[in-house]
Amino acid sequence: MPYLDKYNAVLTSKQAAHLLRRATFGPTPQEITKFTGITAEEAVNRLFNNVALTATPPPPVVMDENSAIAGKTFLDKPFDYDRRFEYSYYLKFWWIGLMAEQNGNPSILEKLTAFWQNHFVTTHKVVEDYRYLYRYLMLLRDKGLGSFKTLAIEVTKDPSMLVYQNGNENEKDHPNENYGRELQELFTVGQRNKADQPNYTENDVKEAARVLTGWQAVNQYVNGSTTIGTVFKNERHDTTDKTFSQYYNNKVIKGRSGPDAGNDEIADLIDMMVAHPESPKFICRKLYRWYVNTNVTDEIENNVIIPLAAFFSSSANNFAIAPVLRKLLTSEIFFSSSNVGAIVKSPAELAIGSLRLFNHKVPDPVKEYAAFRSYTQPTYWRMVEMQLDFLDQPLVFGSLPYYQTGYSMNWINASTIGMRRKMGETFIYPYPYHAGYTYGIDFLSWVVSLQPNFSDVAGTPCITCEFVFEEMSKNLFANDLFQSQKDFLIDKIMMQTSSRSSWIYEFNAYRRNPSETTKANFYWRLQVLMKYMLGMAEFQVF
Repeated sequence: MPYLDKYNAVLTSKQAAHLLRRATFGPTPQEITKFTGITAEEAVNRLFNNVALTATPPPPVVMDENSAIAGKTFLDKPFDYDRRFEYSYYLKFWWIGLMAEQNGNPSILEKLTAFWQNHFVTTHKVVEDYRYLYRYLMLLRDKGLGSFKTLAIEVTKDPSMLVYQNGNENEKDHPNENYGRELQELFTVGQRNKADQPNYTENDVKEAARVLTGWQAVNQYVNGSTTIGTVFKNERHDTTDKTFSQYYNNKVIKGRSGPDAGNDEIADLIDMMVAHPESPKFICRKLYRWYVNTNVTDEIENNVIIPLAAFFSSSANNFAIAPVLRKLLTSEIFFSSSNVGAIVKSPAELAIGSLRLFNHKVPDPVKEYAAFRSYTQPTYWRMVEMQLDFLDQPLVFGSLPYYQTGYSMNWINASTIGMRRKMGETFIYPYPYHAGYTYGIDFLSWVVSLQPNFSDVAGTPCITCEFVFEEMSKNLFANDLFQSQKDFLIDKIMMQTSSRSSWIYEFNAYRRNPSETTKANFYWRLQVLMKYMLGMAEFQVF
């Protein structure tokens, strides 16, 4: 198998859908069509080029119609302590809107931002300042495709990370080891290598903590405050030399004093950590699990992770993320049939992906803020019920299925399986959630659109139940169903006790005389079929 060799064939609709499911939170049918018939390189170039179209969205606004500043921005106003949780939800809803709305120009950005947010975890429950979280999220969106070293440096000094990892309390007389530990264990080198050997020592944690002394966040949830950020206080900084273990080639980071000491020592620390031989492999392994397959076998380690890590850390690339991601998403291994449908959908890929697949337009978040809230709020809570809460993960490790044994299979458990099916059912029975907007699938309009010359019953053959099934299941599953599954779905679920020819009789009756009575004879078949398919295991993977 050529592994990281470039996949040169033009993309079929199945392959285009596979790329878009993995690189975004799920494609619309129109996007799949646009990406069909071009090469993987051309498709990935589009995803990267479209970043410019989504990189600087308008900031979130107040979505409470009863508020005096409804529809207005709140991040540019003095901090409102009493509304800190409410505004944090608006921030989350805003991000869901960015995930769902690509304006026909799907981008690599939001899925990668979610990767980094689950990698460099901070949460609102700890930070409690929506301004901090917005700044942090924009940092990940702005720097996530650039240099990993730069991103790690900026995250280390970010006020939300300082608060979340107790960096505010880290000073020379009482060093706090939290971030010094997580920076190595979770963010750069990993606790242990593939052979289960340690990558650093406890003393390395202590020395890293000393490097990081002196930084403090500004105006954390101070009511009425107008500025946020970080400051370096030299009097709190350990100015002595810091000596690391053989895992870092016994590196000594020179102690410094003065206004630039903090920046200089952090730069040295991150340079040292990314130069660790396990660091590029650790990051590439996580990217592979996020985009390709959660199972990293010895074969994949040797033929994908190690060469990809060498490319990542090469002098020509110098730890830039974008080229690594391009190489991975255009590779033979990415398009291998063994990796299609190999990952269980996260709640985001399930909920947001379904909204996009069924063409649910996102209301304008500024002009139609009330409708936007009615669109994103239930989506957010469905994701939370299924145990995914971006910007509020349960642990510093992130969401459990992204790090624990079993990985994405952990999205499926006794609690979530019912919630996942319930989410699918919400599409079966349409309801208007706001003026001009309906949630759910309009089965009637859809099936009528499939019938040529709808009213000409005598002159135009009726579409068959087999044709309707193929259209309903198009783009629904990552892998093709077996013929036996298709027959079961048509005969036992869609038609139930009736013959297939009954469909023609029922639908033609509606064509002759459209009414609620004639509609009822076939409409329920579409609902029960889609309901069943959305509950299938095959729909839960991508």
